[in-house]
Amino acid sequence: MKKLKFSDIIIFEDDNYIVVNKPPLMATLDDRAESINLLLLAREYCSDAQVCHRLDKETSGALLIAKNPDAYRSASMQFEKREVTKIYHAVAEGIHSFTDEVVNQSLQVTGKGHVRASFRNAQLGGQGKEAITTFNTIRAYKSHTLIECKPLTGRMHQIRVHLASLNASIVNDDMYGGKPLLLSSLKKNYNLKKRTEELSLINRFALHAFELKFRGLNDELIHVKAEYPKDFRVLVEQLKKNC
Repeated sequence: MKKLKFSDIIIFEDDNYIVVNKPPLMATLDDRAESINLLLLAREYCSDAQVCHRLDKETSGALLIAKNPDAYRSASMQFEKREVTKIYHAVAEGIHSFTDEVVNQSLQVTGKGHVRASFRNAQLGGQGKEAITTFNTIRAYKSHTLIECKPLTGRMHQIRVHLASLNASIVNDDMYGGKPLLLSSLKKNYNLKKRTEELSLINRFALHAFELKFRGLNDELIHVKAEYPKDFRVLVEQLKKNC
């Protein structure tokens, strides 16, 4: 397999920051199961590179990288103060009409890397951490919905858990109730070849970091959008064709 060139996934760069369109199924930081991760590639390109936030391994899309300590410090403060705008797109099960649907549900990480809702208020001394996400429907199809997800906080698995709480689990997210999306479920008279096992239209959960807004060191607003990778694009195209 051809080695991924870091320069090929850069969608924005200046003297202080890089934004990449992270490929799906690549770890952001060190992953013992994989020899390559995004931070390693970034440091081959820029030795002082530091990742400013994380995306789950399966999640694709816009990821911010600082090229020097001052840039990293500034970005960290913006994330801490909730001044960075992050917008994700997800394909969820079911038909949903969300208009500024806010989920304010504290989250707690279990020992197995699973996240669950915490019904004890974090601000009142509960174990969960505050997590807030706003959802808007982009388009509803026959039995699925493309949803814009805007997290105010940045908790582990936040969007995935909050969508599941709305009975809108992300396609192929088996950890939180999502099921594979088979072409046979969309196409009438679909014929699968004999002795062939039908696979999901996407082999990861269908979540993409579509948009990122933050401020550079000169206080200029930087606004970057990340195109869908091939697997997510094909999934959405099939939903459009068969709605």
